[in-house]
Amino acid sequence: MTEAAELPPAPEVARTVFGERFPDVVRYGELLADTGVRRGLIGPREVPRLWERHLLNCAVLSEVVPEGVTVCDVGSGAGLPGIPLALVRPDLKITLLEPLLRRTNFLGEVVELLGLDHVNVVRGRAEEVLGSLPPVHVVTARAVAPLDRLAGWGVPLLRPYGEMLALKGDTAEQEVRSAGAALNKLGAVETSVLRVGEGLVDPPATVVRVEVGESPGGVRFAAKRAKAARVGRTRRRR
Repeated sequence: MTEAAELPPAPEVARTVFGERFPDVVRYGELLADTGVRRGLIGPREVPRLWERHLLNCAVLSEVVPEGVTVCDVGSGAGLPGIPLALVRPDLKITLLEPLLRRTNFLGEVVELLGLDHVNVVRGRAEEVLGSLPPVHVVTARAVAPLDRLAGWGVPLLRPYGEMLALKGDTAEQEVRSAGAALNKLGAVETSVLRVGEGLVDPPATVVRVEVGESPGGVRFAAKRAKAARVGRTRRRR
């Protein structure tokens, strides 16, 4: 079992970003540094930079998430970016989607401990919940996969005219160029690279925004969603 570490003191900016939920994000950070490390959800080397690289970096994603929408955090892992986003945005309805049991167990514990009534934890892969999970306005993701593969999982979960927001690093522009053809096939109508958290995190967080039209996922996924919906209606009638 990996040895836990201690959460570093919070930078003053964390109080500004999280406001009245600051005590809750501290508790979450302590859980990541302790239980998260022990269970192998994050590496012990990440603990010293939990505030800057993880908690704050994810929270500033809220700058580009519309008000009052539904969100699915794909491959949520230890809850990044979903949990920090939920702490700063109680107006959102967030689903944390994660296939691994040990991670969903941890997410469920965090949601209950912090009283995040607007957050739901679902165990499964994106391709498995297509048709059973209601389409959402926004899909979020962080450090899950290259953009073309990530879009193949996340975009089909969107409602028409929804958007995927992926936290990326220095290779964001390169990934956008490389994924162009794949994004077009998935029904993307516009892709852009945004910087969020100016003056709050250094460097600002990089977000790739993929906006879709009336057929998220393209024709193939539209047919798959319709089939899944028919199967779901049949099961409910039985």
